[in-house]
Amino acid sequence: MRLLLITTFLAFSVGTAQAQKSSGSGMLSSIRNGIASFYHDKFEGRKTATGEIFDNDKFTAASNKLKLGSYVKVTNLNNRQVIYVRINDRMAKSNNRLIDLASIAAKKLHFHKNGIAKVKVEPVSEEEGRKAILAQNSFNLLPGNKL
Repeated sequence: MRLLLITTFLAFSVGTAQAQKSSGSGMLSSIRNGIASFYHDKFEGRKTATGEIFDNDKFTAASNKLKLGSYVKVTNLNNRQVIYVRINDRMAKSNNRLIDLASIAAKKLHFHKNGIAKVKVEPVSEEEGRKAILAQNSFNLLPGNKL
């Protein structure tokens, strides 16, 4: 009986570790809470750390703690609004905030007027991130859905 329990436990542990390894490749490994801010307009048109041209109307963000190219789900902890962004830039080394969002994302999270917000940042797969950002962009194109 004991051998059966040990064997079952080991089989489950190995299977779980392999599933986490395969599903987590290229993703952040933990959920983080912190402070979000948003880009100043002066950065519009400048190159980001990935070489892209920054556009405040795209769902992108900067972070010193999150992997470049990764996709994350950002939840405003005050109102539970959610958006998805791709990390494509770095912040100044002296900036200790978790994430700096493009203006469109700050507006969707309803903290653009306040300047900062407490947020939860969760890693998501590239597939989930791309689909969510596409849906967010499509929603913005519908009549009556302007920010």
